[in-house]
Amino acid sequence: MSPRPPTLRENRRYILARIEPTGTAPDPKDLYYAVSEAVTSLWGDAMAATIVPAVIAIEEGYAIIRCRRGSEKELATALSTVTSCRDTRLALRILAASGTIESLRERIRSSARPDPDGTGPGCVTFGNKEWTVRYCHGQKLDVIEKGFKNTNRLFLTRNDLELP
Repeated sequence: MSPRPPTLRENRRYILARIEPTGTAPDPKDLYYAVSEAVTSLWGDAMAATIVPAVIAIEEGYAIIRCRRGSEKELATALSTVTSCRDTRLALRILAASGTIESLRERIRSSARPDPDGTGPGCVTFGNKEWTVRYCHGQKLDVIEKGFKNTNRLFLTRNDLELP
């Protein structure tokens, strides 16, 4: 069977969402069930059948989710209601919508995580301990304690840091 020509194909849109807290990597199938449940509980079965949500990929703390063209706003609204995936608490923050997956992947690659103070390789001092910056966005910082045993995770703001 030959593929359909572009004029007969269904138009789709892709939504890029950041998974918070940083470092959480849910299974794509479990995230699909969470998204599907959110869409169904918010909009009902008929609208969920119209939206046709699907988790395409989870890459570097981001999720790419597909829907039909014209239903991006409804899907984005439903994504904001996702609070957990299996037993893991998480939130999905919508960043962009696009007609191609490649443009969203390019956006992921271009969003390099900057150093919090611009001087080091992503290390900060807090409470006389060294911490590695995992995510830095505006005033928010997610850091993990340096070391290989009993690592701790903190969620800070720039005002909390002991910068020289």
